[in-house]
Amino acid sequence: MKIMITGAHGMLGRTITRRFKEHQLQAADIEHFDITDPKATTDAVSQFAPEVVMHCAAMTAVDDCQTNEDAAWEVNVNGTANIAEACASVGARLMAISTDYVFSGDSDLPYGEHDTTGPQTVYGMTKMLGEMAAAKYCPNSTIVRIAWLYGPGGPSFVHTMLRLADEGVAPLHVVDDQVGNPTSTEAVADHLKLLLDHPEITGPVHLTCEGHATWCEFAAEIFRLSGRDCIPIPCSTEKFPLPAPRPANSRLDNLVLTKHNMPPMPHWRRALEEFFRENPNG
Repeated sequence: MKIMITGAHGMLGRTITRRFKEHQLQAADIEHFDITDPKATTDAVSQFAPEVVMHCAAMTAVDDCQTNEDAAWEVNVNGTANIAEACASVGARLMAISTDYVFSGDSDLPYGEHDTTGPQTVYGMTKMLGEMAAAKYCPNSTIVRIAWLYGPGGPSFVHTMLRLADEGVAPLHVVDDQVGNPTSTEAVADHLKLLLDHPEITGPVHLTCEGHATWCEFAAEIFRLSGRDCIPIPCSTEKFPLPAPRPANSRLDNLVLTKHNMPPMPHWRRALEEFFRENPNG
């Protein structure tokens, strides 16, 4: 299958590129073409003529998005619209990566794929509008929402915790009043492969690891599995004020996988154990 990957140098893009080598790939990033340039995007997609575009390119630094709204809009909204229109022009399926930040984060329950969105940040708003652009310009789109992502080489929370532990930062306070699904890029790649065989699945699909944790619980497991002698100290979100508010509840429910009788995502603890087995140094 001919597959184009945008944002191929990012953490998820690198994993997909490595894991999809049996396909004919074009791993593209900013040096190949700029997704905010409509003509460059159309030309690049038309020239390769992919059957599937895995759209990982995005502005994902939440606080940078909050302080530079124009740039976030240009990449996450207009860039996604350009990719979607280019996909439609060659009849390609679009698989666009999105985020838990499209939800408000104030629910007591995990969010299902068709729950009402309500982003509270510029990042979340631009990703939600990107989802809408994908659906508008390329109806043959699957919107893959992920959260609390980590993978080989980072950057991620896992790599930040390892660095802080190695630097001997103590006491190490870690937020304990936000909850989500720590998710491995390897697990996401596995299920993206499964979704390739289900072209009938369009619209939003959640691909987060099963089970949930707070950031502090996640950190404790990182230190345990990596052999670091470090004990995180729970603290509240207020201890670390940031430009963009963080959702208290980032849990996603993978209801579409269940509906289509697809294998579940692995539990986050098992995925993290596998990560350290394959990547002892992160």
